[in-house]
Amino acid sequence: MSRDESRAIRDTELEKDRARYGLLAVVISNLAIAGVAVFGVWRLNGDEAVIVGVLTSAFTAVSGMTTAYLGIKAVSNTARSIALGDGARRGGDPGGSPS
Repeated sequence: MSRDESRAIRDTELEKDRARYGLLAVVISNLAIAGVAVFGVWRLNGDEAVIVGVLTSAFTAVSGMTTAYLGIKAVSNTARSIALGDGARRGGDPGGSPS
């Protein structure tokens, strides 16, 4: 096995670990936000106006956290594929060679 092959395998494993632990962090954060929201609603004893605010804030936090993770992951994957040269092969001639 050459150095390039072993490096590619290490890089692939590193990306898998980053994706796995990043997703785990997002899921745990979302569960924590949901737990705090449920606890807050339980402690409010039926005050509907405040409950709506708590649930809206929790939904906003969960959607923001998830969207940020997915956006960062997409940009990271795109940048990595461009850095490895995959973008030039997929997109044709990036220089637009003259005819």
